[in-house]
Amino acid sequence: MDELFAAYRSKAGEMDRWDSLKSFRELFHIPPGTVFMDGNSLGLPPKAAGDALAKTFGEWRDLAVGGWLEATPPWFYLAEEAGRKMAPLMGASPDEVVMSGSTTVNLHALVSTFYQPSGTRTKIVADELNFPSDIYALASQVRLKGLDPKEHLVLVRSRDGRTLDEDDIIAAFDDRTALALLPGVLYRSGQLLDMERLVKEAHNRGILIGFDCAHSAGAVPHRLSDWDADFAFWCSYKYLNGGPGSPAFLYINRKHFDREPGLAGWFGFDKSRQFDMDLEFSHSRSAGGWQIGTPPVLSASTLLPSLDIFSRAGMERLRHKSLALTGFLVEILDTAFSSASCGYSVGTPREEHRRGGHLAVEHPEAWRICQALKKRKIIPDFRPPRIIRLAPAPLYSSFADVLAVAEALKEIVDSREYENFSPERDAVS
Repeated sequence: MDELFAAYRSKAGEMDRWDSLKSFRELFHIPPGTVFMDGNSLGLPPKAAGDALAKTFGEWRDLAVGGWLEATPPWFYLAEEAGRKMAPLMGASPDEVVMSGSTTVNLHALVSTFYQPSGTRTKIVADELNFPSDIYALASQVRLKGLDPKEHLVLVRSRDGRTLDEDDIIAAFDDRTALALLPGVLYRSGQLLDMERLVKEAHNRGILIGFDCAHSAGAVPHRLSDWDADFAFWCSYKYLNGGPGSPAFLYINRKHFDREPGLAGWFGFDKSRQFDMDLEFSHSRSAGGWQIGTPPVLSASTLLPSLDIFSRAGMERLRHKSLALTGFLVEILDTAFSSASCGYSVGTPREEHRRGGHLAVEHPEAWRICQALKKRKIIPDFRPPRIIRLAPAPLYSSFADVLAVAEALKEIVDSREYENFSPERDAVS
């Protein structure tokens, strides 16, 4: 086994030497001595983020209210500027993306616009593996229409408790369906759905469809406009490294610009006339029309440097390295962990076109193994009932990092080191 890991150490070193993105690692604050594998939960801060925050604070200090037009960029147009930087990562035009609110607030804003039950078309199709917040919000939207979620919110079932079959989703698209809302990448297993196919099949049946891209934005390339998706939304604190509580984004296909936002608000007004204070709402006829409130200027300041880094790195290169990193870990797990006594398995699809940015490594003692990893300054996260989520982020993770995680996983089980930790879960896992 030592010889096998020695071979992998050599391979990791070679892959790191040829990594075209390795210089980007120096642009991030990595906690000393830490192997960070939790970028799908909260990305690491770019070193430029601190300066950006200080600059924005300085503009507030020195310009006061004048910062709305005199800051760089002007705060009044900040949401649109962030949307312009974000749009290429999602395969959208600049005016189809805007920074706004939070993930669930954007879900409400979009679903309240696109879910208009009429006649026999009253149902929303979602799935049982989606992040619970989405299901809570969808159920509340159904209730707001005077309907019962038990009847009008259809959750597609998983065949294995880990993944979704697109055929099963499409089978749920019937003439009673008004709207479909699905994840781009499943938050537990890391499965990447075939969004292009799902859009086509939904539209063939007269169904509007949107995506929660929280676990795919910044991890996989998107072509939202080419696919003709109707809408999408995502956060910016995971792979996009915006910081805790950083503002979210939404996408509106331009063919819907003339729709009236279901939840209208101050910052969605036509910017050329926003300060006319007209009581009749007239939105901007772009994604910006779906803004509700004032953009969080200080929080957004730390996000912009990361979007600049993404622009320099390019999503295609990032995706190539991401697949190589997760593929390397799968390869090690399949060989060095072949003994049944280890108890590990991979719950993420092996096919590259079905794999997002993280791996779901399963084990009956996943919670305690996560605690043992953290004790070794390797940072994963846990999802019930038995998933160790490992997200090697291509901007700052190395192949040596991946190997270190694999070696630790084996040592923790072989020595039963996990038994030193309580089976009681923390409030945040």
